[in-house]
Amino acid sequence: MGLNAAIELKNISKSFGSIIANKDVCLTVNRGEILSILGENGSGKTTLMNMIAGIYYPDHGQIFIGKEVVIRSPKDALDYKIGMVHQHFKLVDVFSATENIILGLDEGKFNVKKSAERIKKISEQYGFDIDPNKKIYEMSVSEKQTVEIIKVLYRGADILILDEPTAVLTPQETLKLFDILRRMRDDGKAIIIITHKLHEVLSLSDRVSVLRKGEYIGTVNTAETNESELTEMMVGKKISLNIDRSDPVDPVDRLVVRDISCINRDGVKLLDDISFTARSGEILGIAGVVGAGRTELISTIFGRDKTLGGKVILDGRDITGLPTKKILEAGINFVPEDRHNHGLFKIRSISSNTTSALLGSKEIGKVNMDRRRQKEISQKYVDDFRTKIVSLDDLIGSLSGGNQQKVVIARSLSTSPKVVILDEPTRGIDAAARSDVYNIIRKLKDAGVAVIMVSSDMEEVVELADRAITVFQGRINGEFSRDEITQDALTSASFGIAHERKV
Repeated sequence: MGLNAAIELKNISKSFGSIIANKDVCLTVNRGEILSILGENGSGKTTLMNMIAGIYYPDHGQIFIGKEVVIRSPKDALDYKIGMVHQHFKLVDVFSATENIILGLDEGKFNVKKSAERIKKISEQYGFDIDPNKKIYEMSVSEKQTVEIIKVLYRGADILILDEPTAVLTPQETLKLFDILRRMRDDGKAIIIITHKLHEVLSLSDRVSVLRKGEYIGTVNTAETNESELTEMMVGKKISLNIDRSDPVDPVDRLVVRDISCINRDGVKLLDDISFTARSGEILGIAGVVGAGRTELISTIFGRDKTLGGKVILDGRDITGLPTKKILEAGINFVPEDRHNHGLFKIRSISSNTTSALLGSKEIGKVNMDRRRQKEISQKYVDDFRTKIVSLDDLIGSLSGGNQQKVVIARSLSTSPKVVILDEPTRGIDAAARSDVYNIIRKLKDAGVAVIMVSSDMEEVVELADRAITVFQGRINGEFSRDEITQDALTSASFGIAHERKV
């Protein structure tokens, strides 16, 4: 073990039945560095980190922290000053930040006031902005993440693992998190980041380690690599994220949203006079930061939020306020951002999840009475999306997050919709899978589908959209033709900087 090594893994392996998650992985993380872990979905990144964090126990191999150690539980990991911040937070909503941070600690009688003071000192040291007395249910996503990070620092962690830490953050929140992580690195912490965003890897990390199909491929210095090289290391071949861009062919107005305004249950106006048109054979990008009104816009189209006025028209038919089921039957389908809570039937098979949108359709007889047909439909999307599975009969929960997302997208496409709304379609998806999804979106466009892509990834909108609009504080404040779509223009408009709207 090197003099500056915080933790070293030697020949770590882990299997789940016939599935080999990690095979003879060797990895070193140094004190005072940020190491990014890259790999396709299903490459074993999270499994490997879960072994360091004590959630899984390796089948064989050695872990060294100064000396060889055995980590059989998260408590063992904390004893060795290892803390992991998971992609899906583990917080009690009705408790305050302080209560969540000290929950489970064996400190005798708790003194919440003293604990809050200590939390403030940690916040000041690294630049966190958190109210120790604020309830979790009152917090934004970034505040909840802050609580999770402070929780492991409060417990004395010197080795921190963060799984997809920027997945649900706005661009400005991401920049702030990066500043905090750099301060922690400069304080001597060893930080491990799992992420799919190559531009973040290049801007933040000191070194990058790559896994492929559960095996360790290599580690490179970030300053000496680039996106193309890292992508090739991940997938074993060169991958281009540039798609063949075709011009829309005879586009016609398909979905017309006219003068829509809506309020929430408390009477707060969420959308104010929103109007836009989605056309056949065209990709319309909707950009904006989290909280700008993008989610509310989709909910209003699907009749989930109460409208104060305006209309939603599909192919000349007024569908304003119809039940969601009727809107789906009319030909609009939706890929949700939160696949875990809104996109999956967790106790059903991969095949069942893929074809479940066909319930009530003309295909249902074939699907229910003929399992072979059901599997044919599912297998087609598995092949098209390069979804990594062992069997179509396996539970959807057996897949990695990115592969689950592919199933959700496949289900939405199985009904041959007229309009597809994709909310953050590549969130949590690696570079190779993102290329697959981009090509699927292009094929939808070429088939005459009106594609609406909601994304906070400005590069994604630039790459794909034929037209784009930006939403800010519940209003459309920017509208861009193909030639006008640039990252600078979208980012400026998303943060409220005036843009001359095109008519």
